[in-house]
Amino acid sequence: MDAFTFRELKNNPEQFFNLLPENWQVEIVPFWKTHKNSAKIYIIENHCTIIGGGIVFSKSPPQFEYFETEAKPYFDEGYLYLGFIWIAEHQRNKNLGTFWLNQLKSENPRQNYFLLTEEDYLQHFYEKNGFSRIKLVQNQDHMEWLYISKPDKG
Repeated sequence: MDAFTFRELKNNPEQFFNLLPENWQVEIVPFWKTHKNSAKIYIIENHCTIIGGGIVFSKSPPQFEYFETEAKPYFDEGYLYLGFIWIAEHQRNKNLGTFWLNQLKSENPRQNYFLLTEEDYLQHFYEKNGFSRIKLVQNQDHMEWLYISKPDKG
């Protein structure tokens, strides 16, 4: 039986980066030293093997210049940006993306989050996990969807 755990990865970020697709590694690895003090990596493990995770940024992540102006009000209001969310392909369809988001939200239940995704088909996934689709954003040669998540005030 699978035993999934969630935790912050405080050392050896390469353990998570090596799981990411190569084009994502190019976007984060060369810039990690600059961003590591304003970001945290949270991972999912199965029997001490990292099978997924994501990065929570308190400031703009690398390669974010195209969205800097629109992101500023969210950061100013205390939102955190979720990026590089990834589940290993052999571990998909086990609700691990939902598990990761739920665990993250339980760490700080009053926290607001925002994210961007190119994948239109992920709308149902993010909405079922408490995110609202806000708008389509132009990123140089492609479009990305902006989503926000606010905790329940109840």
